[in-house]
Amino acid sequence: MSRQRLYPFNAEQTVNILSEFGPLVTMFIVNAMYGINAGTWALITTTVFAIIAMIYMFGRPPVFPLIASTVTIVFGALTLITHDPMWVQIKVTIFNALFAAFLFLGLYLKRNFFEYVFGKTFRYTEKGWNSFTKSFAWFFLFTALLNEAVRLYFKDDQVYNILGHAMNGVDIWIAFKLFIVLPLSGLYAWVLTKLMSKHHL
Repeated sequence: MSRQRLYPFNAEQTVNILSEFGPLVTMFIVNAMYGINAGTWALITTTVFAIIAMIYMFGRPPVFPLIASTVTIVFGALTLITHDPMWVQIKVTIFNALFAAFLFLGLYLKRNFFEYVFGKTFRYTEKGWNSFTKSFAWFFLFTALLNEAVRLYFKDDQVYNILGHAMNGVDIWIAFKLFIVLPLSGLYAWVLTKLMSKHHL
């Protein structure tokens, strides 16, 4: 299999993707390694780098990390004030559910969010962008429900034995995001991108 078929993005597309999604991935990885507070600072720091890269390359800041940073700071502050990690956990549920609703509303108003975010580096037909956005809206809604199910089932103050490791509810939630949701999201995006080739201009 050729490198182009395995990794179907050019340099500009790679910068576009990394600037939009890189800070969020970094946050979840740092969350797992050093805790939620460190993950919040990692998100803020990498968002600054993403802003610089996007303004330099495309003349506009990234959208995803700016939204995520704002939401994370608000809910992170609530966690620090109340000493309850629940706020950071439900932040993901609320963000994913609201973002799914935002994508559906954009489709209804004929203002496709993903076309705005990636339209400068990816060239697809209107039908293709609508199909891509609708699929991702359902995916965000699905992950919101999964996130809430994990949060409610695994209690923060209880210790569970997972594959020989003692983990509390927060640890399990972080591992779930890192080892299930992130790979699943990446695989889903890759499959959608391959399917979008028939809509390429």
